[in-house]
Amino acid sequence: MKLTLRQMEIFLNVVESGHLTNVAKSMNLSQSAISMSIKELENILGRPVFDRINKKLVLNEVGRAFYKEIDPLFKRLSDIEYEFQNSENKGMIRVGASTTIVDYLMPSIICSYMSSYPDVKITLKEGNTKEITEMIQNGQIDVGFVEGFVGGSDIIKEKIGVDELIIVTSHKPFAKPCYIDELAEKRWVLREKGSGTREVFLNYIKEKVDDLNIFFELGHTESIKSILMNRECLTCISKISVENELADEKLYRVPVKNFECKRDFLMIYHKDKYHSTLFEKFIFFSKKLMIQMLENGVSLHFKKA
Repeated sequence: MKLTLRQMEIFLNVVESGHLTNVAKSMNLSQSAISMSIKELENILGRPVFDRINKKLVLNEVGRAFYKEIDPLFKRLSDIEYEFQNSENKGMIRVGASTTIVDYLMPSIICSYMSSYPDVKITLKEGNTKEITEMIQNGQIDVGFVEGFVGGSDIIKEKIGVDELIIVTSHKPFAKPCYIDELAEKRWVLREKGSGTREVFLNYIKEKVDDLNIFFELGHTESIKSILMNRECLTCISKISVENELADEKLYRVPVKNFECKRDFLMIYHKDKYHSTLFEKFIFFSKKLMIQMLENGVSLHFKKA
């Protein structure tokens, strides 16, 4: 085999950046060394893999086919190398989670896990469902916990539990139940586009509501709750995220007829992800604890002393 791992790494970095200067800087190599590596790779393959367009390297049809084969192989080799550099219960796991899960489920899970395995470091990245899925596809995180719809044939999805979405407000004008279309003209605050909460809700009501009066969009559940406290408006939100506010009567559930909006909580990871012992232990632990928390109907985050 003439191709080297170093050539593969340089090739993948050039694909991501498109500029030799940036790659040379990030890898602490000279630009000529990067250029020579790409030329050697193309000589080995017998064909160019990049088109030189406007001083930028862009994959051509041969390069795209080569990238498709090399990218998962290099990620797998990187995972294996990392695994053998760390002991079974020592290392780092990169986790991503959508906002609802980050705020109300993940802290308890991570704290419990790190108490059991103190030599394991866990990094946690937050984003909406779309962003977490992209992080998995780009190899930025090892495992993600999201809700709603996840696409991509390269993503493995495992259902962990079911979450209920409810409509809430800070006012009590609803003496009797109503239908969702009767609420369409009222002011609504929703999560941003790409949010699993938003996507599931709008998909659920699309056959009943033609035009929802969305007057504000926010990227965080806590921000939406703050708006609700100060303005007369509505939102559709995860039930677990407002349990305290409902109990304290700071927010009220709006009685909506025939409204049963639910979504799956999913654990996702890349199909080419190497399953180290450390990785397997973490996903087993996380799934078990999250299922318990969801089945109890209240997250550990909300338990009062």
